[in-house]
Amino acid sequence: MTANDTWTIQRLLNWVTEYLKNKAVDSPRLSAELLLSHVLGLKRIELYTQFNKVVEQDKLSELRGLVKRAGEHKPIAYLTGKREFYSLDFEITRDCLIPRPETELLVERAIEFLRTRDGNQYVCDLCTGSCCVAVAIARNFANCRIVATDISDAALEVAERNVTRHGLGGRIELLRGDLFEPIIPGLGPAKFDLIACNPPYVSEPEFEKLAGNVRDFEPKLALAAGADGLDVIKRVIAEATQFLKPAGALMLEIGNNQGPAVCALLENTERFATVNIEKDYNKLNRLAIAIMQQVEIQSRS
Repeated sequence: MTANDTWTIQRLLNWVTEYLKNKAVDSPRLSAELLLSHVLGLKRIELYTQFNKVVEQDKLSELRGLVKRAGEHKPIAYLTGKREFYSLDFEITRDCLIPRPETELLVERAIEFLRTRDGNQYVCDLCTGSCCVAVAIARNFANCRIVATDISDAALEVAERNVTRHGLGGRIELLRGDLFEPIIPGLGPAKFDLIACNPPYVSEPEFEKLAGNVRDFEPKLALAAGADGLDVIKRVIAEATQFLKPAGALMLEIGNNQGPAVCALLENTERFATVNIEKDYNKLNRLAIAIMQQVEIQSRS
């Protein structure tokens, strides 16, 4: 990519795609589209409707720097500062996990569950990160209010900007703290209709084997959770029954090999009427869904 050449959008797309392919970057064509649309301020579809448009030199210089860093396997979302999730745009920084398409299943099932219920629904989103799950639920189910918590101040700053971006400041409350710790009885809903959580669930051995563009760039705090990856999930399950209404739902994203262990943890509480593990579109275990019993069990004296 030299300054003296004439570069059209079509030529740039092809060149950047080939460059990233040679650098073994995942999804090189998509990555090229995302970088070029970011630099030019265009939607991806507009790249194809303006194939013959000549790109100016200042834009070429900006693109050149981003492409070089992408070739070094820095995640595209961190280079552009944004990511699409559930057909919504989110600001993303290195302080929060990059939203994955697989997590859209959590949002989809949450919305389906809420639509089966009457009245205003109260939702808790734990480990909210960029707030993509809470925002996606709120944008697609109007009759709910959401409390979203995270232990990271920096992630919550990103979350706050995303809540503002989507006009949900009156419906999503952000709280800083460890899981349920910042939820104080009397200052909000006593119990929730739904608790959703995409927790850290990567085991330490698995973390060391993650692709470099994940292990070296995304926050370990949002990924790793002890020797078996269940440290956070165990705590969520242990505390969730105190915060769920009868017939309320707990929905947890999990790792593919964690289904039996998570099922056992949920069933051992003896508080859930049903426990199910659902596979994602890649046929991998992805979501644990547990529905509380219809009637609260009175504590034994």
